[in-house]
Amino acid sequence: MNAVGMNTGDVNTADEPTARLLADLDQYLDQAVGDQRGALWRLAEPARQLDANLIRLPPGAEVPVHMEPDVDVLLLAVGGHGVLHTDTGPVELSTHTLAWLPHGSRRSITAGPDGLAYVTVHRARTGLRIRPPAGAQQAS
Repeated sequence: MNAVGMNTGDVNTADEPTARLLADLDQYLDQAVGDQRGALWRLAEPARQLDANLIRLPPGAEVPVHMEPDVDVLLLAVGGHGVLHTDTGPVELSTHTLAWLPHGSRRSITAGPDGLAYVTVHRARTGLRIRPPAGAQQAS
């Protein structure tokens, strides 16, 4: 792990791509302490076509309403429970549930009483930014 708790894995310096295990996500979840929130692990392989993150939300924590205008996102719950709030209503998240977040869709997430951990996967692109939906007030 590096200084901020991110494991970038062993970088492959060979010319040929090599399939390999990147991380044991349970180890990252077991090492999380107290109300630690945010990315516990990120895919950081050079020349990758995907981005992936392991996100942890402590009990009751929220990800405010936002949208990603350019890329679809898969969200796989890997621990705890929570609610994905969408324009069509709430979606219960629990371990091993998989949600598709199409680009342009508005969503927010609320962790349950035991917290929520999830993996997001999407196409990599330079300068990826999650933006609040049009008309939403940004926090300062």
